[in-house]
Amino acid sequence: MPDDVHDSKHAHSVLPSDPTLRVKALETLLIRKGLIDPTALDAIIDTYQNKIGPKNGAKVIARAWSDLAFYDRLISDATGAVADLGFHGRQGEHIIALQNTNEIHNMVVCTLCSCYPWPLLGIPPTWYKSDAYRARTVREPRKVLAEFGVALPSETSVRVWDSTAELRYLVVPQRPKGTKGWREEQLAALITRDSMIGTGFPKDAQ
Repeated sequence: MPDDVHDSKHAHSVLPSDPTLRVKALETLLIRKGLIDPTALDAIIDTYQNKIGPKNGAKVIARAWSDLAFYDRLISDATGAVADLGFHGRQGEHIIALQNTNEIHNMVVCTLCSCYPWPLLGIPPTWYKSDAYRARTVREPRKVLAEFGVALPSETSVRVWDSTAELRYLVVPQRPKGTKGWREEQLAALITRDSMIGTGFPKDAQ
């Protein structure tokens, strides 16, 4: 990477095509120019990986699977229930929990932009913000689910929920079989980000 890049056009031309390598190249360039502090950058990355993100949502779901009283609270007042676990703040002021069952499969989209429960799931994935996902999920949810590898029985209804700036949703996936007696930490390890959006299932018990 050249030490001196004077314009954005030149910078673009010297960046590799692979997205991961491009990010690393940009990071290196910005650090060399003194535009970002690597220590601060590491702190931001740690925050989103370990303090804000799907791990938080997984803790909520694992608690709901393990504690019937908490589950009832989550369904009736998700905002308060997740706040009790320390998850609240911007992009998570108002949360509704949706339970998946054998009869109903819930799926979340934001048709206007990319409203998403950041304190629970972190930054929304690229596909969640795409025009295709936002438009097709409403028109043909089963086809979209199939593309994510989610095959549902014909008797299972699909409900699509549209997030807004005022209201965000958290899907409570069905608990995998073979997990009776598991600790919350074990259960949380099975819960994926996509399963809390409704575009995936939890991992199977090993």
